[in-house]
Amino acid sequence: MDKPLSYIVREPEKIHTNTPTLILLHGYGSNEQDLFSFATELPSELLIISAQAPIPLGFGAYAWFEIDFTGSKGNRTNTEQAKKAVVLIENLVDEICAKYAVNLDNMFMLGFSQGSILSYAYAFKNPTKITKFIALSGYVNKEIILNFKTASNYDKLDFFVSHGTQDQVLPISWAREIPVVLEKFQIQHEYHEYPVGHGVSPKNFIDFKEWISKRL
Repeated sequence: MDKPLSYIVREPEKIHTNTPTLILLHGYGSNEQDLFSFATELPSELLIISAQAPIPLGFGAYAWFEIDFTGSKGNRTNTEQAKKAVVLIENLVDEICAKYAVNLDNMFMLGFSQGSILSYAYAFKNPTKITKFIALSGYVNKEIILNFKTASNYDKLDFFVSHGTQDQVLPISWAREIPVVLEKFQIQHEYHEYPVGHGVSPKNFIDFKEWISKRL
């Protein structure tokens, strides 16, 4: 897990210091092509970076951290791998800023499932860097967040949070704890539920696309 993350890119027609940038973090057992399928339907001015998780599972599948599927919420995550993945994402953000000379103030991060879990960890660890997050079908894993700061540290963060009510991978009850955490730290957010399983419905896509567009 020490190698830099690989990624694929969709560049807009013009790139400048204020080019809006979207980083995509896929879920367990997927790869960088998965969320990248959204790219053609998202605003054309976005620079889109889709990262590939570091742990190969075989047959084109990757993970950000290993999971004990027999464990409960509190012990199913390989915590050390997850913390290392956050560092890799931090390094990726720095690499993108250096390579494309883009501005952190105009950057978004979108994560699904494991990618969503890591987006929360990144946000709480780096609340003054990327501030706009789309967190799909995840939860706040407090085991991989080294320390929570005071509410005043999080005043720039802005989240779009969504989850499927029929999710059998990460139960909706876990997602319903997210607004409680965000409200505790006075973090701006929208919370949405959709009548689907562990996936992104067309309505969910439309809603977060509109959320992004309003912030461009």
